[in-house]
Amino acid sequence: MRILYGVVGEGMGHATRSRVVIDHLLRQGHRVQVVVSGPAHGFLRDSLAGRLGLSLEEIAGLRLVHDGAGIDKSRSFWSNLASAPKGLARNLGAWDEVARSFRADAVISDFESWAYTWAITHGVPVLSLDNMQVIDRCAHPPEVAPSDPVDRLVAKWAVKAKLPGADHYLVSSFFFPPVRKRFTTLLPPILRPEVLAARPEPGEHLLVYQHPGALRATLPALKALEVEVRAYGLGEDLVDGNVRHRPFSGEGFVEDLRTARAVVAGGGYSLMGEAVHLRVPMLAVPLDGQYEQELNARWLAHLGYGRHADRLTPAALGGFLDGLPSHRAALQRYQPRDNAMLFGAVDEVLARLASGERRLLYLHSASLGDWPGSRTEAALGG
Repeated sequence: MRILYGVVGEGMGHATRSRVVIDHLLRQGHRVQVVVSGPAHGFLRDSLAGRLGLSLEEIAGLRLVHDGAGIDKSRSFWSNLASAPKGLARNLGAWDEVARSFRADAVISDFESWAYTWAITHGVPVLSLDNMQVIDRCAHPPEVAPSDPVDRLVAKWAVKAKLPGADHYLVSSFFFPPVRKRFTTLLPPILRPEVLAARPEPGEHLLVYQHPGALRATLPALKALEVEVRAYGLGEDLVDGNVRHRPFSGEGFVEDLRTARAVVAGGGYSLMGEAVHLRVPMLAVPLDGQYEQELNARWLAHLGYGRHADRLTPAALGGFLDGLPSHRAALQRYQPRDNAMLFGAVDEVLARLASGERRLLYLHSASLGDWPGSRTEAALGG
């Protein structure tokens, strides 16, 4: 099949997960045209360089400006407004090029609107494949869901409006709430080959991964600890007391993760899923205004895999480190899985779309076995 694959460019987790799926599609003999924005374009270009059957097109997407605590909404708005004319011209050019030269049979969207809109306009079937749809398509108990009803409603409607009416939704997650909507399959985390190959050997260091502004703000609390801290975020290679700043390296980061005593990071899904898979406890400090990150962090704490904190304070760090034995015990109940279910589900959806089926109620792939996320025919909604 000829598959148009849209990857949202804000946040590298979408790119690293999409690389796994794109690599599988290419190995299955599909032709793949990727449309991607922002830093994710450079990552996919470099990591998939030279692959037969692959082409990449850079498009313009929204960019978020961060401060020390979260997203600066005002600066984000004005930055995107200033770049809008040039971005619109780029996207219109890409639209014509894809229509003329590729003629996609199906579209896969990782929470990306350009490819989805292209599919709807051209009558091409769409598979949604991301982690964000868990906000809207699954039921979250009141004790876990963030309490602000306005934030919850806004987040659900924003996710619902992003890719409405897709032919099927594959939703990746490390927590598994009941699926409440049809045409939905909940799957385990999408994991990089480097993580699947890693074997946990807990050491003494604390791994910290944060946005530069947040990392600078939390350095005093980290330097007050009597443990080694390996910090990613500033892109530097230097030692500051007990804190060793590390330049980002995929191989080096996985090594520091698999040997970590524990992880301190934001509420991003990708690292959280990797830490849970490797059974490394995590303290999650979501960015302000990021509902999805707060939901992830609350589920992490609810399952006992770590803790959730609004701010990274010495008290929060101390309480987390004191509770590591209980978090490790909870993580032993988690069953790590590879990407077999994901690949089986993707292959089934594409095969059924190729045969002319649309709006796939649920999947039959043998790779799903008795997985509870694979049966949603009794779910309400649509």
